[in-house]
Amino acid sequence: MKKLNLLFVCGAGLGSSFACQMVAEDVLNKLGVDVRLDHSDISSAVSAKPDIIITAQNFQTQFEKFSVDPKQTTIVYLKNIVSKQEIEEKITPLLKEKGVLA
Repeated sequence: MKKLNLLFVCGAGLGSSFACQMVAEDVLNKLGVDVRLDHSDISSAVSAKPDIIITAQNFQTQFEKFSVDPKQTTIVYLKNIVSKQEIEEKITPLLKEKGVLA
């Protein structure tokens, strides 16, 4: 089974996406999940075709301009990108659905 790929996205692909990735890494470690993590800017994210994109709610309108195949990539929008609780609440069902969490 291939390793699940989570991509954290912000406008420039540097600051907030990396901060969110670090917080999510804590959540994933707590859940005992081993996935591939990376961060990127919006335009690169779409062509990367990750399993899950995690980004801030304010980027939703920008993502709607791209054609993202929902069968291939699920987009998770966060109100607070550094909230462990929100990240855990939103990704746990996806990780179960994708078979990496019991």
